[in-house]
Amino acid sequence: QVQLVESGGGLVQPGGSLRLSCGASASIINAFPMGWYRQVPGTPRALIARINENTVANYAESVKGRFTIFRDAAKNTVYLQMNNLKPEDTAVYYCAVIRYSGIMWYPDPKFGPWGQGTQVSVSS
Repeated sequence: QVQLVESGGGLVQPGGSLRLSCGASASIINAFPMGWYRQVPGTPRALIARINENTVANYAESVKGRFTIFRDAAKNTVYLQMNNLKPEDTAVYYCAVIRYSGIMWYPDPKFGPWGQGTQVSVSS
């Protein structure tokens, strides 16, 4: 199993920015597709950004143009740069190694359970 550790969350005003980090305990960051999820209490965890092994990124419509996912292989870290944050971005954010089923992307269970996540709160 691989332990993923998320950090960088906090309280920010609308329009502000945060950068989330996802560190891995092993050198997997450059070898597998990675995704950032977020979850609001009472709703399913949702994939909002993903990056493949070739650094091609994709985004949910709700964050497209505001969020950027990128990796730093030397630091074994995947980042989520979040700009122009909105109150509806408030959630707990998680990263995961992801896999494509042919229909959808999902967290790869081979890489262990979810990390603890990092809380992002957007409020004035």
